Amino acid sequence: MTESNNKCCFGKILKLIEKLQRSCECDQTIDNTCLKPFLGTSCNFECFNTRPVTFYGCDNNLISIDYSTVINGETLSGTSSIFRVEKVEGCCVIVSILIPNPDTENTNRPYVTTNQTAIINLDCVCALKCLGDTIVDL
Repeated sequence: MTESNNKCCFGKILKLIEKLQRSCECDQTIDNTCLKPFLGTSCNFECFNTRPVTFYGCDNNLISIDYSTVINGETLSGTSSIFRVEKVEGCCVIVSILIPNPDTENTNRPYVTTNQTAIINLDCVCALKCLGDTIVDL
């Protein structure tokens, strides 16, 4: 696979993730007919709205970005390598920076958003990893 095919592959995957996240609404009124727009049981649970991803640079190192945010009145800062795809534009992806949820008792929401974004150049990415789908308060 050539280098340009790798970039195209990442763009296609990230655009699919972006599309899935934008269409994550779960309609409680959908019946169980052949027209149901999803597989599996009906939506009587909270729908996932995020597929967190991590990126690896061409040097095989995990891409991490500094953040500083206020959650529940407490200022938190550090680096994170967990992101939510917001928009794919050409060879770049705009991501929200996610961090582990400081409320460790809330296991249904393992990440929170810092409300900070970053742009990652897909020319500098050699691998991406999708983490388990989850719910993030946006």
